[in-house]
Amino acid sequence: MKVFTDIAWGQWLSSGFLLVLGLFLGSLAGRSVSRFMAGRSSRHHTVMVRRLVFYVIVVLFSIASLREAGFSLDVVLGAAGILTVAIGFASQTSASNMISGLFLLVEKPFEIGDFIEVDATLGEVIGIDMLSVKLRTADNLFVRIPNETLIKTRVINRSRFPIRRLDLMLGIAYAEDVERVEALLLELAEKDPSCLEEPKPFTLVTAFGPSSVDVQFSFWVPKERVLEGRSGMMVAIKKALDHAEIEIPFPHTSVYAGSHSEPFRVQLLGPGTNTEKDLLDANKDS
Repeated sequence: MKVFTDIAWGQWLSSGFLLVLGLFLGSLAGRSVSRFMAGRSSRHHTVMVRRLVFYVIVVLFSIASLREAGFSLDVVLGAAGILTVAIGFASQTSASNMISGLFLLVEKPFEIGDFIEVDATLGEVIGIDMLSVKLRTADNLFVRIPNETLIKTRVINRSRFPIRRLDLMLGIAYAEDVERVEALLLELAEKDPSCLEEPKPFTLVTAFGPSSVDVQFSFWVPKERVLEGRSGMMVAIKKALDHAEIEIPFPHTSVYAGSHSEPFRVQLLGPGTNTEKDLLDANKDS
């Protein structure tokens, strides 16, 4: 019982109260800052400031809580330094991710809400933390990518600029008039509401393929209408070329497997004609 009576319960209760109060005030201040910055700044900056406010308040109240509990701040800071060095050696990967996260926050190659492509993963950025970046893919999958990977890998930001250029490749038969096809494509771009007038759409003859003349058709659309613009234009091109009776050649494939796959013999017989099988059956009966 003497052990319990020697404990300074008042100090520990005050210390716990300060810690809980710091968490409460930090969360309240973070939400208030988030509401204030909503509409005045980007989501990326709003999240950064909200977390910064929360952690600063929590750290200040944690220090006050430790002092209230009777801990010497010098000893705590010394222990924290030793602990930080130990953790740094034990978790070099985490430290590397944290440093990479700082570079990402300063450089800002993307922000929350952007669509980025990392290796073969394409998704919307829904979180940028100290250790990793969270993506939501188009098929609603959650993907976590370590910050170190983003620093070392090529990252494509597909929504950084307000407009995108779409390049469609099509082939036409050698017998067709290329200039007529180019005029037809440019006319489609003028009629399509998704296509922008500036920058102007254009066509290029890119190659003479094995069975077609390859043409590149490029036009610009707003970034939020990429899928709609690509699909709608491809359907319009198919209809327009069919209507103009312009041939779109497709590759033909011939399969040859050597002498073991000789073609079957086909023979057209008239009425009353005896086949080899009939002659063999007649000889067998006799």
